[in-house]
Amino acid sequence: MYYFGILTFGGVTPFGELILTIPNLVIRKLYAESIREMLLPDAQEANMARRAAQALYQHGDIQPLCNFVEQKYFKVFSNRDYASANELTVKTAFLTLLFDDTLYIMESEAEIERGHTDLTMIVRPDMRQYRVLDILIEFKFVSLQEVGLDGKALEKMDEEALRMLPAVQKKQQEAEAGLARYREKLKRKFGDVLRLHSFSVVAMGFERLVSHVSTPPGGHG
Repeated sequence: MYYFGILTFGGVTPFGELILTIPNLVIRKLYAESIREMLLPDAQEANMARRAAQALYQHGDIQPLCNFVEQKYFKVFSNRDYASANELTVKTAFLTLLFDDTLYIMESEAEIERGHTDLTMIVRPDMRQYRVLDILIEFKFVSLQEVGLDGKALEKMDEEALRMLPAVQKKQQEAEAGLARYREKLKRKFGDVLRLHSFSVVAMGFERLVSHVSTPPGGHG
């Protein structure tokens, strides 16, 4: 992949290992679209995903997107996928659905004042005339072992019951603390031009998702 230009040299680890990174937005978009097409070969489902993404960046409603990931993406994963499951897996799922480099400057693990956001979608300067929102999302992952329940038990629980699980509450608090820091840093970087809406998403294995709209006092969500 390096020799074909799909990956590029990104440095060396302290242990002398090469770091390969995605070279540019064109290749990043190729990755996102390829994964999305692999997971959503059906055109009708792709349209559903597009509408769910629009609900987020047009209206600040993340629930349709969470529902879609839970009902469509998570069904594709198998038990073997749990071996390497983490927050990055969940973030990648959302990124493939949200990727839009026409409207947004899309950044994953963006460094802001020595902190790293999970996913930021900052409206491009030439797109500010449109009524789309700047988006900040923090992802957390809780294993089934940490939750203490299996997939069937989680499937039967309503959203409020899921929110009350101690492991979920702990991750939710961690996410909210991170969002509070990153909101302030983004405001200092971009100023009052931002129409920032921020969200936390906690995944319980590849079974359920709980989202929360994070609203600072007197500010946007």
